[in-house]
Amino acid sequence: MTRPPKPFVQEIDDAIDPGAAPPVPDALPEGQAMQALAALSQRKGSGVMRFAVWAFGALFSFVLSVAAWDFVTNLLARNAVLGWTAFVLVAVAVLAALILAGREWAAFARMARIDGFRDQAITARSTADLPEARRIVVALTRLYAARPDTAWGRARLAEREAEVLDADALLALAERELLTPLDAEARLAVETAARQVATVTALVPLALADVAAALFSNLRMIRQIAQIYGGRSGNFGSMRLLRRVFSSLIATGAVALTDDLISSVAGGGVLSKVSRRFGEGVVNGALTARVGVAAIDICRPLPFVALERPAVSSLVSRALAGLVSRG
Repeated sequence: MTRPPKPFVQEIDDAIDPGAAPPVPDALPEGQAMQALAALSQRKGSGVMRFAVWAFGALFSFVLSVAAWDFVTNLLARNAVLGWTAFVLVAVAVLAALILAGREWAAFARMARIDGFRDQAITARSTADLPEARRIVVALTRLYAARPDTAWGRARLAEREAEVLDADALLALAERELLTPLDAEARLAVETAARQVATVTALVPLALADVAAALFSNLRMIRQIAQIYGGRSGNFGSMRLLRRVFSSLIATGAVALTDDLISSVAGGGVLSKVSRRFGEGVVNGALTARVGVAAIDICRPLPFVALERPAVSSLVSRALAGLVSRG
């Protein structure tokens, strides 16, 4: 009795071993959320669009003012009590708007003052101008006079600054004594934001949720860094800082994540072995750390000379500890 021939499909299955097939190549994650945030922060409207926004804003303000005036005057004509109540409420609303505008203006002024300190310190170092360096140190001491975390450093600076007769050495002393605790707080803020962005990107699969989380976390991180160094940026100030930070990163080509940073963060080829979503989270977290370091450079009243500039790889390693296996 002859054996029946094997089916054609079975012959193909026997000839092909699925386990021997090469793995499907996966492109490395690129941090799409942070790339989108960078593009969003640099987007500028055309001149016609800005003029249209200004025109509609002026029209809306005028219509609102006339409507409030008519509302108050009509109520005064009908009932004096209701009319004066409406007048007081409108006055309170206008006062609140003026207070908010004043806070935003003060925030811009404080950030400009911080920028002035940094530029003056660079000039004083290059020209060895000791009187200018002493003036900068006095101004920084006044800036942080109400900060408990700088009390010990201010005391040490007051004891030793009279002995220093060199502009560069005096500014280095002020940097070490005044900015060491502030740098530690800023590093912690960067690590927290990087961890939040990485976690949300990895765990929340909703569309645009990673972009929203990146925007919220980066704005809050930049605002915290500005407050740590004495800037106290407002809402519009935070947006302006975000734009300045991404402009600096784009100008230096640091928005794209490089292979050496990926290797230091993920231990070599980890990103090729984990899910695409988790890899995006790690990359977005690393890019957030880069944004944080750039924000520190912009918000710090003195450039990094005596102290070491934070390394992005070490910040990301601490921020993502436990999220990425290095085994």
